[in-house]
Amino acid sequence: MRLPLLALSVLPLLAQSTNIVLSNDDGWAELNIRVFYDFLTRARNSVVLSAPAENKSGTGSSDAPASPLTKPCEFNSCPTGSPAQGFNASNPRLNYVNSYPVTAMRYGIQTLFPKIFCRTPELAVAGFNVGANLGTTTLISGTVGAATEAAKRGIPAIAFSGTSGSQIAWTTTPIPSYVSTYAELSINVTQTLIASGKPFLPSNIWLNVNYPSSSSSSCASPRNFKFVLSRINTASSGAAVDVTTCRKTRLPTESKVVGTTGCYASISVGRADTKGDASKAEQAVVLGKLRKILSCLPA
Repeated sequence: MRLPLLALSVLPLLAQSTNIVLSNDDGWAELNIRVFYDFLTRARNSVVLSAPAENKSGTGSSDAPASPLTKPCEFNSCPTGSPAQGFNASNPRLNYVNSYPVTAMRYGIQTLFPKIFCRTPELAVAGFNVGANLGTTTLISGTVGAATEAAKRGIPAIAFSGTSGSQIAWTTTPIPSYVSTYAELSINVTQTLIASGKPFLPSNIWLNVNYPSSSSSSCASPRNFKFVLSRINTASSGAAVDVTTCRKTRLPTESKVVGTTGCYASISVGRADTKGDASKAEQAVVLGKLRKILSCLPA
């Protein structure tokens, strides 16, 4: 398949590949995660998809043993009576777990990746989610729950979420433009982080990436977007300063970034144990690694 223009522009980054476990909360058969999987593998990464058998949006860090299917997987992607864990017959790297995102991510890390590649993953990515995960929404997001589960287990993690779209099957054609746009943007962030070298992120740190709406008439191309370093939550009175960037010592909230006219995408640095904001020093590490793709909000 011919790579889109933005993908061509980041080809130098594609020489850097790694071992990635991929999950979400919208389910293993949702279009977004399948397209993201394709983009990650085209970038020559070794990828295992391990995601819930059904839509588990809004389940946060819930966790439970997987169980056999009492009804079909989402979009009839597996039949009633299927085992608790299963895979695509034509591609065993595409896996479902009939439980929560946290459970699926852990199964991918501990069981699937070692089984398929005989090694452990070096990076975890979740999403890209159907709908934004901004501010306190991170506390209930299953996509964020999957990412923070990986980070708590020592695997650097990124949660990606996009404002546009609805949950649609992996068989949907043609692929909506927003899906391809979000996938290209997510590859840009992922490959830039990989190219920055190990350790990809400090211990217990994850990134929360959110995209504004994208359509054929607004923010239609990845080239229209600008990434801005942000905070998850509004800083409380008297809180310690953030890393200095854009001539300021306080980062904008991710809600402000995504809500600013002009196709701005937010990248927040969070702590996995709290799902809240990281320290100035931890933000500074991420700023150094992603500086080449970061911009500032208009004054």
